[in-house]
Amino acid sequence: MLPIQINADHAQRCVVNSSQLEWQPSPSPLVQRRLLERDGGEVARATSVVRYEPGASFERHVHERGEEILVLDGSFCDDSGTHGPGTYLHNPPGSSHAPFSPDGCTLFVKLRHLAPLDTEAVVVNTREAAWYPGLVPGLSVMPLHSFEGQHTALVRWAPGTFFNPHWHFGGEEIFVVEGVFEDEHGRYPVGSWLRSPHLSQHQPFSREGCLIFVKTGHLDVGPASAMPRQF
Repeated sequence: MLPIQINADHAQRCVVNSSQLEWQPSPSPLVQRRLLERDGGEVARATSVVRYEPGASFERHVHERGEEILVLDGSFCDDSGTHGPGTYLHNPPGSSHAPFSPDGCTLFVKLRHLAPLDTEAVVVNTREAAWYPGLVPGLSVMPLHSFEGQHTALVRWAPGTFFNPHWHFGGEEIFVVEGVFEDEHGRYPVGSWLRSPHLSQHQPFSREGCLIFVKTGHLDVGPASAMPRQF
């Protein structure tokens, strides 16, 4: 793949409905991708929805700047085991694996965005992990991983939940896993990806209820270890 840039400017707000994108080929003939953001060639900082057809596999490869995966459906397999829907994987910088899927799967994947010293390998079965109360009634949070001001979590919104106006130190990314997420800028159904830059502001809510994957504090700023999470 030649170097390409898709939504590569982290100072810009982005909203993409992944379900409206065409599937693009990958180095494996049975793996396709919907490209949400990308900066580089085949080795790139990237955010994608990735589909493995039954029997698909990749050769062993190294993630020099790490990888995060959320299994959306099907079964994803690698050196750490077989991972069903709802599994979160944090593969740290320098890790390697040879992924495959006998029956097929769909993944939300982020590549080459982790801090070099973020060396913890994490696997969370979110179908069994604990939920904690959020900052407002109707909000539940499942922390997945944190490192030096960067936080990754699942956040569940009960129908009719409204959050406080707030700003994002280090930015925020959201992928809508279930339901419809909203703010003053629009409605975001399942498969929507939102990126809000450093110091952006909004007032989110969900009339219908939703489940979102959220990552904060990782967009083009210096150390932010003193800043609290805001979900």
